[in-house]
Amino acid sequence: MPRGIPNPAAMYGISPRAWGFEVSIVRNGTRYYKQFGRASYGSVEQALLQAQDWRDEVVRSVPPLPRRTRAEKLRANNTTGVSGVFCQVSAGGKVRAWVAKTYLGQDEILRTDFPVGAAGQAAQTLAIEERARQLERMAGLSRLHPAEEAIRTGPAVHSAEPRLPKRSKSEIRRCTNSSGVSGVHFKSPNIGHPGYWLAITYTAGKGSVSKAFSIKEHGADEAKRLAIEERERQLEQKLSATGAPTPSPRQETHRRRTGASKARQTP
Repeated sequence: MPRGIPNPAAMYGISPRAWGFEVSIVRNGTRYYKQFGRASYGSVEQALLQAQDWRDEVVRSVPPLPRRTRAEKLRANNTTGVSGVFCQVSAGGKVRAWVAKTYLGQDEILRTDFPVGAAGQAAQTLAIEERARQLERMAGLSRLHPAEEAIRTGPAVHSAEPRLPKRSKSEIRRCTNSSGVSGVHFKSPNIGHPGYWLAITYTAGKGSVSKAFSIKEHGADEAKRLAIEERERQLEQKLSATGAPTPSPRQETHRRRTGASKARQTP
């Protein structure tokens, strides 16, 4: 969005990238950052939903500072030691008055001047006491974005479509994959060898399960089909061990196509 114009509520704290989305929110000097790639979640649409869910969790669990706490923070140009209290100096360099000023909201600014000529040395003390009274009228949290309060107190501002778990690296189909299915690869040990189709799935830790289907024994098409079926079986075993519902390679292919089509329609 152009500078000075906040993002729509659905995209608050989220920036689109060529590979997906990144979330970046700063809370009290701490930056909360995470990336959500479309390859990891199977589609642009799923990546955005996951990014929005994570953003919402940050907003709800780490709220901004109370407005009063923020107002009491000393600015770099403060010379009095008390926020919201400053002095007015005459042309000759002499302090003319002490001022207490507090911004409560649009068109609501509290300000009281204490001239040194009338209050004498007590002018600064009076201004500090007045500033404390002004701050008592300040309530609520700092307003960082129009979507903040809606996210913290209301229902989700984005789709309730089911979320799919993040895929492991072995489940992401690379550009060099010739089978169209992640985890299924064609291998040829050497020149002249008919080759084989390999189904491989990485398990917890650094282990893996794999099975090869020889083209010489099964033929090219049948070996590939068997490898795809084996890959589905491996994924089912992996899911039964983790308890996480992940679609089969064929379902993944369908979801990528439909997800990409929907994502192109997303504003």
